[in-house]
Amino acid sequence: MANPLLPVRHPEKDLFICDFGEVIPKSDIASMEHPLFTLSTKPDTAIRNYEHNGNTVRIAPSAYGLATIHDKDILIYCISQLMAGLNQGETPSRKIRFKAHDLLVTTNRQTSGQGYKLLRQAFDRLHGTSITTNIKTNGQEVIEGFHIIDAYKIVIDDPKTKRMIELEVTLSEWLYNSVIGEEILSIDHDYFRLRKPIERRIYEIARKHCGKQKQWYIGLKNLHKKVGSSGNIRLFKQSVNHITKHNHLPEYNLRIEGENVIFNYKDYQEKKAITTKQESRPFIKPDTIEKAKRILGRHFDVYALESDWLQWWEQSGKPELQSPDGAFFNFCKARMEKIQGS
Repeated sequence: MANPLLPVRHPEKDLFICDFGEVIPKSDIASMEHPLFTLSTKPDTAIRNYEHNGNTVRIAPSAYGLATIHDKDILIYCISQLMAGLNQGETPSRKIRFKAHDLLVTTNRQTSGQGYKLLRQAFDRLHGTSITTNIKTNGQEVIEGFHIIDAYKIVIDDPKTKRMIELEVTLSEWLYNSVIGEEILSIDHDYFRLRKPIERRIYEIARKHCGKQKQWYIGLKNLHKKVGSSGNIRLFKQSVNHITKHNHLPEYNLRIEGENVIFNYKDYQEKKAITTKQESRPFIKPDTIEKAKRILGRHFDVYALESDWLQWWEQSGKPELQSPDGAFFNFCKARMEKIQGS
């Protein structure tokens, strides 16, 4: 049976590394919630309209076609760099510079000539695709049309091979506001190993709505709408059954029961079983996570803060904690006060 996941193309660099150091890959919540990217593997020149719970989105292509969900790898890389700087107290710019090779490696793409050619095409689609929406980012409602990226610049090393070495991307203000408002979520590294666009989209929805809670369910028809698939419901159900059969979706397994699709967070029981002994990582109760979510609000990724706190705990020599939940909650409040005070 063929592996449903892409191979790890660069095993010597399996951590998401950028100029700011090692960070977890992150995506903006708005594009995880709404189908802004086409799932087609062929040029898609159709204008798409989407509406859900009062949010409207109109996505219009250029002559190059709509931006694809694989093109989104570039944005994930940029967002992760910006968030790394933000977490270090910097005020990042909308303009990001980085090495083309680093982007290809960290997003598990080919570094062959074909890989660079596909990357160039992705920039053309991202720059050409325009969005008109009333979705708010960082409390700001944008009702005019804008491009996913405002501009890009490529430095060519060899005019004959057209091999690019350095890239400069200027994000749209709408996307930049998502980062500044910390309206982002961390995603699993194996996201970049998912072969099929529809699998990447279903993972995004699971990460956004199920998160790290035990279970979440959604109607099959509603999931079909949120995914933004152009295929009919029968073909969509076949895709869901394929994921169910191989169980290769990062972090989640899923099944169809009647007219519903049920997602389960794979590590829930394992995480719940972790003790608070000195030699183990501190366990944060699910109730504490939910309490932190309510108090911090949707602008904060509580699970990313949990990862930061665990890293702090390990770097501090793994001190024994009388109340890991209390220590984590105080950490969250301090981070919120720091952001609000800056």
